[in-house]
Amino acid sequence: MKKLHHSVYVIELNEKVLKDKKFLAANPQYQEGAGAIPLYVGMTGLAPEQRFENHRNGYKSCRFVKKFGLHLLPEMYERYNPMTYEQAARMEKRLAEKLRSEGYAVWQN
Repeated sequence: MKKLHHSVYVIELNEKVLKDKKFLAANPQYQEGAGAIPLYVGMTGLAPEQRFENHRNGYKSCRFVKKFGLHLLPEMYERYNPMTYEQAARMEKRLAEKLRSEGYAVWQN
């Protein structure tokens, strides 16, 4: 049986990220003034809290999280964890798509 030690996680980003052309290009559906906050969606084999700290400290970090990361939003991801690596890879994409469809601007790679 495969180990269930991977997780997806969601980080709220500062709204200043919405001035970044690359971030906006990844979110053509985003409508300014709609009230949805910008987010980062990722997956990890670490605890989400540790992965967030790694981002903030510049270790294997996404530049948007390092510069604009505010805090984790566990209410958006806890129910999915833990899972296998394969499940987490699929869920990361699905969760980002779901949040975009709800109007959020999301960075996920």
